[in-house]
Amino acid sequence: MLANRSDCDLLPLVLEGEPGQGGTLALDILIAEDEPAILASLDFILRRAGWSIAAVTDGEAVLPAVRRQAPRMVVLDVMLPRRSGFEVLKAIRADVAMQDLPVMILTAKGQPQDRRIATELGATCFVTKPYANADVVSAVRDLIGAAPGR
Repeated sequence: MLANRSDCDLLPLVLEGEPGQGGTLALDILIAEDEPAILASLDFILRRAGWSIAAVTDGEAVLPAVRRQAPRMVVLDVMLPRRSGFEVLKAIRADVAMQDLPVMILTAKGQPQDRRIATELGATCFVTKPYANADVVSAVRDLIGAAPGR
């Protein structure tokens, strides 16, 4: 039986860095997801909750987008084209400028070994697909706090 499951409260929280600097608009969440329906769903529920969102659809685009947009957190799919989410997470944690960035792994790969790999690579939390919208919003709120004005 496949259950909606969020382990965000089970992994250690990483302190958030300062949001966007240098005259750019602060971005709350960068979503890295290649499935259009899932991306549209995440965009809708997170914007409706009040956060600002940007998205990329392949693994190669994540690091440049993080450097350029300075999000407060990343929602990262594991199975991305061009570079896996696990490879991206490893690169984020290896980069001093990004190593404290909260990263939520959001994936259909919910096996114990996938959770173990995500934890070992430094994921802040792990949510499996299919997910409940309320679980994703709650996990984001736990990681970066309520959206401005909420």
